[in-house]
Amino acid sequence: MTAAFKIIGISTRTTNQNNQSAADLGKLWAQFYAENIFEKIPNKVSTDIITIYTDYVSNYTDAYTTIIGVPVSTFEHIPDGLIGREFEAENFQQFTAKGEMPGAVVNTWMGIWKRDSELNRKYTYDLEVYGAKSQDGENAEVEIFIAVK
Repeated sequence: MTAAFKIIGISTRTTNQNNQSAADLGKLWAQFYAENIFEKIPNKVSTDIITIYTDYVSNYTDAYTTIIGVPVSTFEHIPDGLIGREFEAENFQQFTAKGEMPGAVVNTWMGIWKRDSELNRKYTYDLEVYGAKSQDGENAEVEIFIAVK
């Protein structure tokens, strides 16, 4: 169970159909770094970069929103072009993607999708936490949290 939190970042609407999310999320990450979004976000409570998957139409096979951002203490100032969203506390099952990124994350998600029915997913929101270990080349680690009932 995590506590409620606020995030400021950038977002896109995408789907896993026809490999669309690979293209859309690649562009979103490129924008995050090219526009130095991390530095633009005020009131950060962490240096972790968070990717949130939310607003699911139904499940992982349908459309959803992806947000890349940083947890913040307040929405007092949301810079132009960025969005702020608050997420309620949720129960999660945790997975760890280990290895070269982004391949390790993609492979971990493919394993999650294969077990979708047995995981009892809620599809409220899921998230990835890119902390200090996420930049460690072949030994990188990213935590993935799946909302469950």
